[in-house]
Amino acid sequence: MKILDIPQSGKRGLNVSQAGQFGQISRALAIPSNPRSPSQMTTRGILTKVSARWRALQEIQRAAWMAAAKEAKSSSRLGQSGALSGFLLFTKINCTLAKFGQDQVDAPPAQPLFPDLAPRGLVITNTGGTIALKLTCQGDPGENTIVRGAAPVSQGRETCRDFRVIGTCPAAVDGSADITVLYTARYGVPPVGKKVYVQANQFVDGWEDLPVSFWAIVPATT
Repeated sequence: MKILDIPQSGKRGLNVSQAGQFGQISRALAIPSNPRSPSQMTTRGILTKVSARWRALQEIQRAAWMAAAKEAKSSSRLGQSGALSGFLLFTKINCTLAKFGQDQVDAPPAQPLFPDLAPRGLVITNTGGTIALKLTCQGDPGENTIVRGAAPVSQGRETCRDFRVIGTCPAAVDGSADITVLYTARYGVPPVGKKVYVQANQFVDGWEDLPVSFWAIVPATT
């Protein structure tokens, strides 16, 4: 329920506080389900291997990650952020590399300058009952553009925060990249009248830039 209180986030006893769309929320603690889905188990396997790789480093290598981590900030929470630990930066970089089939690294890569993001919008068409989702692109998205999606929601929803990686952006053809297969493999064909949210961002040497969100409503058949 919505409450009037100082900004807070996290668990306290049997209650959880978090920021909601319309203000501070307090709710009862709920233990999430553990479906052990294929994507869940793949991510856990990557985390296990990356953690073992950290333990196998030489101390001088870990020191280099600790030094680099002082320049890397955590995601903002309640308007605050701080430097990562060496282990967290190592995990962040190598989990991203492993997830997308690239070689892991033992030395911290320099923070890159990201090029302009190619995807600029989401267009959904419904031709004779065949629904297609495409990202309009300005330029080539390359091989390092990540696409995240969310389950279809009511078109009255103004925000969405529950995104999952669905793959890397396909090559653009005539100014658009078809992500229909990526999206439907995870969430199925979105129903007519529902709103679909997706995000796109880039990764270079394991570093990721901030994601950009796009949305579109599934139209009736034409």
